[in-house]
Formats: sequence, structure tokens, C-alpha cells
Amino acid sequence: MKHARILHNGAVCHATQAADGRLQLSDGTLLEEHEAVWLPPVEPRTTFTLAINYADHAKELAFRPPPEPLGFLKAANTFVGHRGITFRPDDVAFMHYECELAVVIGKTGRNIPREQAYDHVAGYTVANDYALRDYLENWYRPNLRVKSRDTCTPLGPWLVDRDDIPDPMNLDLRTTVNGVQTQSGNTRDMVFDIAALIEYFSGFMTLSPGDVILTGTPDGVVNVQVGDEVVTEIAGVGRLVNTIAALPR
Repeated sequence: MKHARILHNGAVCHATQAADGRLQLSDGTLLEEHEAVWLPPVEPRTTFTLAINYADHAKELAFRPPPEPLGFLKAANTFVGHRGITFRPDDVAFMHYECELAVVIGKTGRNIPREQAYDHVAGYTVANDYALRDYLENWYRPNLRVKSRDTCTPLGPWLVDRDDIPDPMNLDLRTTVNGVQTQSGNTRDMVFDIAALIEYFSGFMTLSPGDVILTGTPDGVVNVQVGDEVVTEIAGVGRLVNTIAALPR
């Protein structure tokens, strides 16, 4: 099943995807996609982000794949929903999208062995993890100004139940900018797969329901400008639409 969080009539509502693709509220009300204000499908608790977790992206940046996951944390202020606006600061020369599979934790665990990792997954959604290259000081541990800017992580539209994605390690990813495809890849090309990431992070801290792991992006990232419509899409998970706007003064 696909789940969403939206604003409707001034209230936060939970919805599912109806058979015809529309949003269905708990009272049976059906809404077209454009009739709702989309929120991130989950309210992230702790968000883990991966640097250089696709071999082709590592090659694109002239790096060798890392010997262990390169993880860092992302702040909650950065998330926006499907069809949301992301602001581009005036002083930034290079800002790029990153299409990523987001893994949502549904069960508390510590020291989780990889063979039990998927027991702790609630489901999956799409993330667009924008980066502001101008502020990058360390490729291996991007700082807050690169990865935790307001509005710079669209998430959604749906949270798809774990069991509805039989093989999350074989999903096509792609990004289009103004309708032109600029990025493509497949989750099978991750350096560290989902089970390895859950085992790794749970080895030194407890994972809890609502935690989110952003699993990295393939190569093909390009600079985006004010007015661009960026669509990040993962087969079976969702199509996340986002628009770049100038930062309000």
C-alpha cells in the first residue's frame, strides 16, 4: 500500500492511493493530486545520509569507493513534500539534485544482523537530496551548509510498504530537469546495500521507528537554476516533483 500525509482543509491528514491513483482519505474522500498540499510521507526522526554510495558516482567524482559507509546526519528543517518549492541562494554557483531511495525504519533495533535487517524496515520513499557544492569542505562528510539547508530535501510522494517492493536492490532511478533526463541508475549499484547500512548504523546506535536512511545517488548530477522543475523517480516507489525558486529576501 502507498501512504501519504497531506494538508486538507487546514488539517494534516493521512491518505492512501486509491485504485484510480487518486488520494483517498480515511473518511473515503477522494482527491486529485493537485487538490492537496503534500507533506513528507513521514516525519523523519533521525535521518542518516550517505556520501559516495554508488560506484559510478564515486568514479564521477574521481574517488575510490569507501571501505565503510560514509554517513552523516541531516536536520529536520530541510524536508519538504511532493510538489514543494526548494530555494536556491543567490550566492550559490553550483546546486544539484540527488535522486535517492529513502529507507524508513519501522521497528526498534540495535546490533541488527544483515539477515534480519529488512524486519526493521517499514517501507520506502523517494528523496531528492540537494547539495550546494559552493560550501563543500569535505566530500566524505558534507557540512550543514551543504546538506541541511531549509527546503533542500524533498521527500515523497508516498511511503510504500516494505512488502510491496520485493527487491529494493534492483530499482531503476532517474531524474529529469524540465522534462530532459539527466540522471539514471539502479539501486543494485550501491556500494553498501540496504542490509549492510542497517547493520552498520545499528552497530553503534539504536534505530527507531521514523528514522530514515538516504542511500546515496548515482552519477549524472547537474547544476539547476531558478525556475527548473526537477523530477526524481524510482520505479515502483514514486515520482517526486520539485521546483527551484529564488530565495526570498
